[in-house]
Amino acid sequence: MSNIETDPIETRCRARAERVEPQHPAVEIVTSREVPLGGPRAMRVRRTLPQRARSLIGAWCFVDHYGPEDVRNVGGMVVPPHPHTGLQTVSWLFSGEIEHRDSSGARALVEPGELNLMTGGYGICHSEVSTAATSVLHGVQLWVALPDAHRDADRDFQHHVPDVVHHDGADVRVFLGSMAGTSSPVSTFTPLLGAEITLAPESVVELDVDPSFEHGVLVDRGPVRVSETSIAPAQLGYVGVGAACLRLANPSPEQARVVLLGGEPFEEDIVMWWNFVGRSHDEIVRFRAAWQQESERFGQVEGYVGEPMRLPAPPLPKVRLRPRRRPGR
Repeated sequence: MSNIETDPIETRCRARAERVEPQHPAVEIVTSREVPLGGPRAMRVRRTLPQRARSLIGAWCFVDHYGPEDVRNVGGMVVPPHPHTGLQTVSWLFSGEIEHRDSSGARALVEPGELNLMTGGYGICHSEVSTAATSVLHGVQLWVALPDAHRDADRDFQHHVPDVVHHDGADVRVFLGSMAGTSSPVSTFTPLLGAEITLAPESVVELDVDPSFEHGVLVDRGPVRVSETSIAPAQLGYVGVGAACLRLANPSPEQARVVLLGGEPFEEDIVMWWNFVGRSHDEIVRFRAAWQQESERFGQVEGYVGEPMRLPAPPLPKVRLRPRRRPGR
C-alpha cells in the first residue's frame, strides 16, 4: 500500500525498548490518526505507526488499519503503481478482496485470512485495487523495515494461508513468526511475530511470547484489556521487551479481534518519507528522482488499467529530512 499523503511526514526512527517485568507488563496506549487514501471520495485509514510518540515496534515501521467500509458506491481502494525501497509490505484482510500486481511479475488476490508479503529492498513498484466483488473492505496494511545488511534485497513475493489454532478461548492465525505451538514458513530479515487473534466473548487468553521482543496489540474489535489496560478499537497497546506472557481479556458479550505484532528492537536509524525507507536525506532524494525518471530500479507493473498509470511522488520538504525527537529524548 502507498502512503498517498500529499505532504508526507519525514521520520527518522530509532528504536526505544523499555524493560518491563514479565508478570506485570506496562502498557502504553498508541492512538491513531486518519489519513485519506487518495482523493476526496477515497477511503480513509487509521494510522498508528509511525508517529511522534513511537516509530517502531521491532522492525514494524508502518501500521494502517481500515474499514469495515461499504465500498459499493464509493471509490474503494484504488492505488496506482507506486514505488518502495528498503522494506517488506504485509497485507492482511478481514473482509473484501484486493488485486495486487508488482514489478517482480507477481499478480495475486489478497483475501481474508491469507498473508501476502512483498519484498522491495533495492526497489519495487506495485498496485492495489479492490475488486468489483468487494462490498465491505476491512483489514490492515503493514510495513517492515529491512536491516542494513539486506536493505537492497531482490524483489520477491510470498503467499501463505495460516492454519487456525484454538488456544484458551481464542482463534489464532500466525502469519509471521511463531506462537501458540505454530509457525509461519514465510521468511523475514529480522525476528518478527504477526498474528490475528479472535477472542471469544467474555474470555481471557494468556499467550507465551518471546521476552526479547517488544509487542504491539492493535485492536480491531473491542475494547480488549492488555494486562490491566483497556485498549479501544483503532488503538494499539505497546508492551516493551521483557514480557514472557501477554494476557488479553475480552469483557464484551461479543467477539473481539486484535492483530499482534512483535519483534526484536530494531537498533538501526532509518529515514522514512513517502513510500521509501532509507538511511539519509540524500538517499531519499535519489530514490525520489529515480522514480520520477522512471528508472529501471523499480521496474514496471504489467496489466494495471487505470489513471494515473503511476503515482507521482509528492514534492520533497524544503528542509533536510532529519530526526523527529520523541518526548524525553
